[in-house]
Amino acid sequence: MDKKVLNFGLIGAGGYIAPRHLKAIKETGNQLVAALDKYDGVGIMDSYYPDAEFFTEPERFDRFMDKLRRRNPGNKIDYVSICSPNYLHDAHIRLALRNEAHAICEKPLVLNPWNLDALSELEHETGKRIYTILQLRLHPAIIALKEQIANDPADKVYDVDLLYNKPG
Repeated sequence: MDKKVLNFGLIGAGGYIAPRHLKAIKETGNQLVAALDKYDGVGIMDSYYPDAEFFTEPERFDRFMDKLRRRNPGNKIDYVSICSPNYLHDAHIRLALRNEAHAICEKPLVLNPWNLDALSELEHETGKRIYTILQLRLHPAIIALKEQIANDPADKVYDVDLLYNKPG
């Protein structure tokens, strides 16, 4: 059976992390349909997806997603990769979910913990999910913990508290 090609949107196409997301979309055999960034000099995107729609205004990107969803539900955007600044993650996750797309977002999802409840409610209402990428997987302490667990007995149960503090 052939794998369904998934349609992606990307917010923050000019950002530091966007090339990794573009590469991952390409390597998994999926398609970037549209991207958003306030800066219009995102040539890296063209090297992966020269035919993708590009927007510099969130309202036009939102309208494009809405039109796709309404006119051709089988061709709507399935996932939105969010590569925007941290303070915009919450709003961009909401944009994705309201347009019936799953959101992929690196931490932090929100700046204020109380906003998580509203996102959880929106997930429930829309039936779409927020997938979080935690770059802490590359942190030396996390790597050491993973090695320790790998060397301990397989039936050992762990209770791990992970606290994330700003440096300094």
